[in-house]
This record gives sequence, structure tokens and C-alpha cells, in this order.
Amino acid sequence: MTANKSKIMTLNCGSSSVKYSLWDKSTLTRICSGILERVGTKNALLRHSDSKGQESSLDTECLNHSDAIKTILSYITTETSGRAADLQEIAAVGHRVVHGGEKFKRSVIIDATTIKTIEDCCALAPLHNPPNLEGIKAAEKLVPNVPQAAVFDTAFLSTMPPHVYMYAIPYEFYRDFRVRKYGFHGTSHLYLSKRAAVLLRKGTFDVNLITLHIGNGVSITAVKGGLAYDHSMGFTPLEGAIMGTRCGDIDPAIPLYLMEKKGYTPSEMDALLNKKSGLLGTTEKYYDRRDLVAAANRGDERAKLAIEMECYRLRKYVGAYAASLGRVDAVVFSAGVGENLPLYRAKICANLELFGITIDHRKNDSAVGRKGETDISTADSRTKVFVIPTNEELVMVEDTKALMEGRYDDHFKMQYSFEREDFVVLE
Repeated sequence: MTANKSKIMTLNCGSSSVKYSLWDKSTLTRICSGILERVGTKNALLRHSDSKGQESSLDTECLNHSDAIKTILSYITTETSGRAADLQEIAAVGHRVVHGGEKFKRSVIIDATTIKTIEDCCALAPLHNPPNLEGIKAAEKLVPNVPQAAVFDTAFLSTMPPHVYMYAIPYEFYRDFRVRKYGFHGTSHLYLSKRAAVLLRKGTFDVNLITLHIGNGVSITAVKGGLAYDHSMGFTPLEGAIMGTRCGDIDPAIPLYLMEKKGYTPSEMDALLNKKSGLLGTTEKYYDRRDLVAAANRGDERAKLAIEMECYRLRKYVGAYAASLGRVDAVVFSAGVGENLPLYRAKICANLELFGITIDHRKNDSAVGRKGETDISTADSRTKVFVIPTNEELVMVEDTKALMEGRYDDHFKMQYSFEREDFVVLE
């Protein structure tokens, strides 16, 4: 008997972790999800959550991504996890791929040519694309003969115009090495922009928005007429906002100066800017905002400074993007910090009345965060301010399903289930 191919799986392979989720193909409801951390070690940990929110875990050994995906597939088919699926039920696997360069402006079914092109983009994302590729190759072996789809972080941001994405360095570096702004977190910004259009009761391409994805990594997108117009991250995810461990925008002469003074190699400088800077570099202790806020509340002056620095930088981006868009229908906060820390939202929106952005502090303080979508703007604010929990996995699932069924064109013509007004009730 042929198994009912009723499930779609998503995989998001990082350098030392694999996030996964399993979805019902027909109803687009999540069956289970989880993360396997410390990939590459003998003390990896799998944390799993079923459809009812019941959590379980597994201590295991995972020396590579193939081991990790094999462990995940084994776990979701056991009684321990509630037997989420039989492997024969998996109809397709959707993979998050961080960098598609200028080659991929849409999600695609993976074939040999796709893999070769993703490999060519590894030089642009050396920390991200290689593990993404490892996950693809492992899934092809472990779940054979089912479609594998690549959903690119950079795709939604491919509509930025040349005067926005080009850098003022010799043109030969763009011509020869494709050095330009690409941007990241595009799948999240796509979801946020489409949900904001629904909440505004406007067409997808009738809205101007500023979407803020604030987690450990932070990015801001200016959305003009429903399309990405500008974005804070650049050639790499290092540009832009201050982040947990990344410095964001700095004078480009600083790394050269420090390399001369301290004798750092390029790889050491890269590690310093990406892994030892940002909030961690400023405080020398904290990169998790919850720890940061708790320390500030105890009177830690360095923690207070880091919060002010981060929120000031974000407020500058909102103001700059408001000026570039001319009209802003909504500002959207999302991801772990954006959804859960009223203090950050209040500081970022402070003194933005000039742009018609005014928040209701009572609504901001009581916003439900991940449990629902919230309008935290005042009744007379010209610009709405929303808190919208992001859902990158749902975008991946819908793109993968549409590709399987031969009805996918691109992100911009795709009709997603979450564009329905009744998809999520605004709190």
C-alpha cells in the first residue's frame, strides 16, 4: 500500500544546530517542532514540542548534520514524541538557505544545478550556506525520492534598487565579486509585511512599512508598495543594527586600525566583530536581552548603556526609513525581543511623533507578544504600530507545497494562507 504523503518538513541547519518542524500538508497546521543543539559533539541535545505544546528532550551524540537529521527523523517516528509521522508520509522537505546571491530571487525545487549555485554562494555566507548544504544533502539521502525545496533568506530582499544596494567602492568589486548589499531574515520580513497589510485592510502592494526583526540577530526592512526597498543588513549579516554579539555599523577603518595595533589576522578580526562585539562587547557579560534588562534594573551601568545604544540605533533606522518611504502605514515589531520586551518598543518609538508614530504605553506594556498580534499605537497615531509574531516556517511550508504542486511563481505573486483576515485575530 502506498503511504499517504500528508506531511511537509522544514529544516533550518545552522553551524551547530538544526531546527525542524513538521506540518500537515492539507491543513497547514504544525504537528511538531524542535531544535537539536550542539551538533558536532558527543553531548548534543534535542528539544521537541508536539502539537499540544508538550515538551520532551533527548541527550544524544551528533558528530555532523547527517547524524542530527537522522536523529530527528528517528525521534519524530517514536512513541516518545507521540509518533508524529511515518517517514513514508513525508511529501517534501523545505530547507532554509541563507544566501541565494543574485541567482535566486524565489524559492526553488532543489536539483544538481541548485546545489552547485548554492555552493557558489558559500563565499558570500561562509558561516551559513555550508551547513545549509549539509542539511540538504543529508535529507536527500535520508528521505529519498521526495521533493526538496530551497527557501532563501535573500529572496524577498531582491527588489532593492541599485542605488540602495550598491556600495561606494570601486565598481570592479561588484562586477567581479558581486560585493553589494543583500540583506537577510527575508522570510520573516515577507511574513510580517503580508500580515501587516491584512491588519491594515489594504492590498499587499498598497502598503509602506518598517518591519523590525529583533532577536539575537537584528534587521530592519523598509517596505515600499509591498516590496523590500531598503534593509539594514548588507553584504553580510554584520552590517546594520547592534546585535547580541555583532557590532553592526561601525567606521570601516576601525578593523584596520585594530589589526595594525593588535596584530589580529582577518579571521580573528572577523570573530571579534561577529562573536565578541555588540551587546556582549559593550557589557562584557550579556548578550541575551533578558539578562541585560535584569542587570540594568539592578543598576548595572554598562547594561543601561548597551540598551540605550541599541535602541538609539534602531530608532535612527526607523527615522531614516520613514524619511525614505515618505509615508509609513505601520511599524512592525517581531522576533524574540520585538515581541516580548515592551521596554525596547517604547524606547525605539520615543520621539517619533514627527513621523506620526505614537504608541499607547498601556497597550504596549500589556501586549500579548507571541500569543497574538497586537496594535500598540494610540487611537490618533497616523502610523499603526503592530507586534506580530513571525512565522518563517509557515512561509517555507507554503512555498514548498506550492512548488510541489506546480503553482508557485514567486514570493510576490504567491497567495499565502496567512493573508486571510481571519488567520490570526488581532488582540
